[in-house]
Amino acid sequence: MHAMQQLKTLALATATVSLLGLMPLAVHAAEGDLSRQLSEARQEGSIWTAFALNRHLNPFTLDVDVENGTARISGSVESEVERDLAEQIALGIEGVKEVDNQLQVDPQIKPGNDGKPGLAQRLDDLTLAATVKSKLLWNSNTEGLDIKVRAENGVVTLSGQAQTPAAKELAERLAANTDGVREVHNLLSISSADSAAIDLGSTPKDAGAAISDAWITSKVISSFLYSRNLDGLSISVDTKDGMVSLGGTVLSSAEKDLAVETARGIRGVRGVDADALRIEE
Repeated sequence: MHAMQQLKTLALATATVSLLGLMPLAVHAAEGDLSRQLSEARQEGSIWTAFALNRHLNPFTLDVDVENGTARISGSVESEVERDLAEQIALGIEGVKEVDNQLQVDPQIKPGNDGKPGLAQRLDDLTLAATVKSKLLWNSNTEGLDIKVRAENGVVTLSGQAQTPAAKELAERLAANTDGVREVHNLLSISSADSAAIDLGSTPKDAGAAISDAWITSKVISSFLYSRNLDGLSISVDTKDGMVSLGGTVLSSAEKDLAVETARGIRGVRGVDADALRIEE
């Protein structure tokens, strides 16, 4: 994939994450938290992209984490010039008010790949991280979790907290089933808060009311396209009052089951009718 195509793909993925923040939720507290996570994910992606496209910084491996308007950047660069440049680039991203510059200066580091992933690979990884983050935010059982996503050479690392072991496992499954992901390192810790009353299989009844059928349809289609095990172009999706109807064809009953499971997991979905989804013979 050429660099320009990768940039377009990355822009689409990050724009999708950004647009999610415009959707109203029934509970104001949840709305604020989700909006913050989406905004921070978009800002991190923008900073990573700016670093990857800057010829002075792209030879170095830099980490970015944004929280409450503060961007923390870490890693090593060759001189104070690159250290200051990285800070100024991060400050130029919309929504970033402050930079916690933890970059170390190491004169022994020489610009050049030397086994490090090139620009094309890093753009692939940025796109992959944005895609996995989107899938986690769209899913009714993981969207409220504080999960950070990082991708390197197709290896995705999940960190943060999950409320239950089942939620941790689901996050890993969603990431692993994303096209382009070679491996998943699940570093999620289980929240110490009492989660006995949490039912992973249920969705608040009033949460779906604020989500439009068009939003549900677009996210189901996107999830199919992102899946490594589904041909999303061969499956049609229609949503009415939160009820999703699937049509078209799949190659096996396993693919049909996966399509139903994927659609059912999207926020706001009340049920899935797959009677019209045929298995090719």
